[in-house]
Amino acid sequence: MTAARIVSQAKFETLSVLRNGEQLLLSVIFPLGLLVFLAKTPLLTGLGVIDAGADPLSIAVPGALSLSLASSAFTGQAIATAFDRRYGVLRQLATTPLGTNGLILGKLGAVIVVVLIQYALVFATAAVLGFRGPVDVLGLILATLLGTASLLSLGLLMAGTVRAEATLAATNLIWVLMAGVGGLVIAHPGEWGTVVGYLPSGALGDAMRSAIGAGGTDIKAIIVLLVWGLVGTLAARRWFRFE
Repeated sequence: MTAARIVSQAKFETLSVLRNGEQLLLSVIFPLGLLVFLAKTPLLTGLGVIDAGADPLSIAVPGALSLSLASSAFTGQAIATAFDRRYGVLRQLATTPLGTNGLILGKLGAVIVVVLIQYALVFATAAVLGFRGPVDVLGLILATLLGTASLLSLGLLMAGTVRAEATLAATNLIWVLMAGVGGLVIAHPGEWGTVVGYLPSGALGDAMRSAIGAGGTDIKAIIVLLVWGLVGTLAARRWFRFE
C-alpha cells in the first residue's frame, strides 16, 4: 500500500540522518551547544537582546529549537537530496511504486521524526539549565509544522535545480546567515528586523520566540511561514528535476 511505502521510506531517511555524523553535528551538537552557550554567557545581555537579570533561556531555547529545525528541514535535506539526485538515486526512486509524491512525503516524515528527537534533547537540556516556560503548545506546533514545510520545500527546490556541490556550499552559507543575521536565533531591531521578519528564517524565529519566550502565538509570523510554504511547495513541484 502507498502508506506503507511512505512509512518505509521515512524510516529509511530517518536512519540515514541518524547514522550520518556530519548531519548529527549540524542538527544536534550545534543547537545544543548554542543553547548552553547563550544560557551560560553574558552575550545576550552584552548585545542588548535582554535586560540585565532577565532569563537568557527565554531567547536561548527558541533559538536552539529554530536552529535545530532549520538544520534538519533545510540544510540537511537539501544536501542529502542533491547528492541523491547527482548519483541517480532519485531517478530510480521516482520510477518505483513509491512515486514522486511518496518520496517527498517520506522525506517530510523523516524530518518530523528527527525534529521531534531534537526538540526532546533541547527541552531536556533546557530543563537541566533551569528553564520552566512559559510554552504555548499551539504556537509551538504551528511554528514547527509551517516552518518545516517552508524550509523543506525551499531546500528541495534548491536540491532539485542546482548542482550538488553548489547546493552543499550555498545551504551551509545560508544556514550561517540565517543563524547570524536572519532572525533565526535572535530578533533584530530596526528596518533590518522588519525585512527579515518576512523571510522564512525571521518568521520562524519570531514564531518560536513568541511561543516559548512570551507564551503566545505570533499570527503574522505564522501567516508568513504559511505563504512561504505554499510558494516553496508550488515552486518545487514546478521546477524540481530528478536528473
